[in-house]
Amino acid sequence: MPSIPIYTLNNGVKIPAIGLGGWTGLDPKEQEAARGWFLTGLQAGYRHVDVAHIYGTEESLGKAIKESGLPREELFITTKLPWSHHSRVAQSFQDSLTSLGLDYVDLYLLHWPHRVEYEEGNYLPKGPDGSLRVVESPSMVEVWADIEKLLDTGKVRAIGVSNFSIKNLELLLKSAKVVPAVNQVEMHPYLAQPELLEYCKNKGILVAAYTPTGYQDVLTNPTIVELAGKYGVAPVQVVLAWHVARGVVAVPKSSNKERQKQNITLPTLEPSDIAKITALDRGERLCNKPDENGKVYGATMEVLGW
Repeated sequence: MPSIPIYTLNNGVKIPAIGLGGWTGLDPKEQEAARGWFLTGLQAGYRHVDVAHIYGTEESLGKAIKESGLPREELFITTKLPWSHHSRVAQSFQDSLTSLGLDYVDLYLLHWPHRVEYEEGNYLPKGPDGSLRVVESPSMVEVWADIEKLLDTGKVRAIGVSNFSIKNLELLLKSAKVVPAVNQVEMHPYLAQPELLEYCKNKGILVAAYTPTGYQDVLTNPTIVELAGKYGVAPVQVVLAWHVARGVVAVPKSSNKERQKQNITLPTLEPSDIAKITALDRGERLCNKPDENGKVYGATMEVLGW
């Protein structure tokens, strides 16, 4: 079984450094099919799986966990509050537990700092310009206060945020009673985010990376390919090892059994090679780019602090 490093969150909870990402698109058939590759991931050695209410894969993960026969206490399960469930935090959280078939989750994240208008059955309610309909109330701070209350239920071990910039973390921390345990953001060698990483480390917030491999854009970069040859591994293993060397959790998504195994079997990179990879940073978002209106899912870059 591969040896995956274990990090400790600011409240003492342990989290595996590599997780299996659970986004599979919005096609219900693909969401249902995720059960199969969640199961192969668990069988390969993953003990950390990252899903979200809006991904539609919580139920599939719950089925895979049950089928795996693994003890619940061996697993670390992350899910997230949708941007449109800002006024129904407790209900949305319970809905996620029900979908997962679990009594508790290990980490619950506020998926985005902005709020989108609630429309039952539709996570993407759009306005006349085609952007998501963003609302001002309740505030991000008020939503976080409701998430903090979930800790009192005993049904979540740690809480955190996702897609938060330094600007929004500063706003949140002014009134937060609980410092987020995790900030999950897009991060890869083309978007290394050194300032955000340093800020979070200083605040005791662990950074988790989605789109951690940077797709083929990064994996075909000559430096990455050269280092893969040096260490005798695949390019993806080099990139994931870079995350671990920086103290970052990475949650790559793979439905392929062999690639799943690769992603949790990582080399130890030399410091000079870590620096070479970090030097590839170009501040380029590959997953969540602004649209033609300069917005990301209805939020301006100013609101996001990006």
